[in-house]
Amino acid sequence: MQRLYDFLRRHPTGVDVFWAVVLLGLSGMSLASGMYDAGREEIVAIPVAFGLSTVVALRRRLPEKMLLLAIAVGLCQLLFDVRPGIGNFAMLVITFTVATIGERWASRLALVCSLSAAALSQLRWEAEPGGSWPQQVFVTVIMTVPFVLAWVMGDSLRTRRAYFSQLEERAARLEREREAQSKVAVAAERARIARELHDVVAHNVSVMVVQADGAAYVMDTAPDQARQALTTISSTGRQALAEMRRLLGVLRTGDAPESGEYVPQPDVEQIEELIEQVRRTGLAVDFKVEGTARPLPSGVELTAYRIVQEALTNTRKHGGPDAGASVRLVYFDDGLGLLVEDDGRGAAHELYEDGGADGAGHGMIGMRERVGMVGGTLDAGPRPGGGFRISALLPLKPAE
Repeated sequence: MQRLYDFLRRHPTGVDVFWAVVLLGLSGMSLASGMYDAGREEIVAIPVAFGLSTVVALRRRLPEKMLLLAIAVGLCQLLFDVRPGIGNFAMLVITFTVATIGERWASRLALVCSLSAAALSQLRWEAEPGGSWPQQVFVTVIMTVPFVLAWVMGDSLRTRRAYFSQLEERAARLEREREAQSKVAVAAERARIARELHDVVAHNVSVMVVQADGAAYVMDTAPDQARQALTTISSTGRQALAEMRRLLGVLRTGDAPESGEYVPQPDVEQIEELIEQVRRTGLAVDFKVEGTARPLPSGVELTAYRIVQEALTNTRKHGGPDAGASVRLVYFDDGLGLLVEDDGRGAAHELYEDGGADGAGHGMIGMRERVGMVGGTLDAGPRPGGGFRISALLPLKPAE
């Protein structure tokens, strides 16, 4: 049964042709039974039957044209006195079809014809000759109801199909938007991980390189200092590995976290530890905290830590051998201020411009992205009198 149903849905015109043949056969039987008197009426009834059957056969392929054909056939019946027969059932069918899939003008025309067809038929051929006018009105209403019902059912089906079409279009649009949002989220997460990896690798590897160079320089003359440098390299490497495990942990899919594998996100309280680590590499850093310390949003704390980390890393890389730095942390009522300065040579101008230079300024790009994500502002550039300055203001509430 399901196969038959699927076949009928795939071949709608074939189904219509079948019913047109059936309707033509019934009309032929009516002609053969002597429904019409011999003469002009019977001659005209034959093309009328063929015309109405054609309306049924092509109703879905050419609904508007078949409506006009049905109207023309009806006018011929009125003109040549061909009484309505079983073939006129095609007018009900085309009314329903046009109301469902036809153009709006055709649907309105079908409604007008549905309301007037019964009245015209009653005026041309009285159902009960000599009957009173209330009887004629009653018959006209009874004959009009099927046409109106056919149009109403067709128009309701049109509305229902349009509604489902809108739902499908909306679902498709929402799916596209969801995919676009997913891509944006993935890109944002990749950028965040890239920033974290850059900060971890740039800082810790820089410390390890400086300590390794110092250890190699004093290996023979000051073994104790070389041993201390190697200890610093070891602790820095462990810290880098711990942060790398935390970052790579977010990429896991379904793996159970191992005990001790992840570490908390860096915060403001760890800035002092970071500065102590930098001092052990030989860079003199002055650290001050102003205002009353209080809990901050995790995003603000991580941003502040990474800005200080990147700024001190840049000082070691670009400041020169005798550079010194200062870090100032200020708690305001509505935000957190950061000021990191050094008295070294400073980086090349293109490294602190927006976008960097051929990939060389990724640290500054990461700073600006981090500050922008929490709704803050950042200013970076050469300091009057020499050196480099980075200042940032991080609001306690995200920007709307």
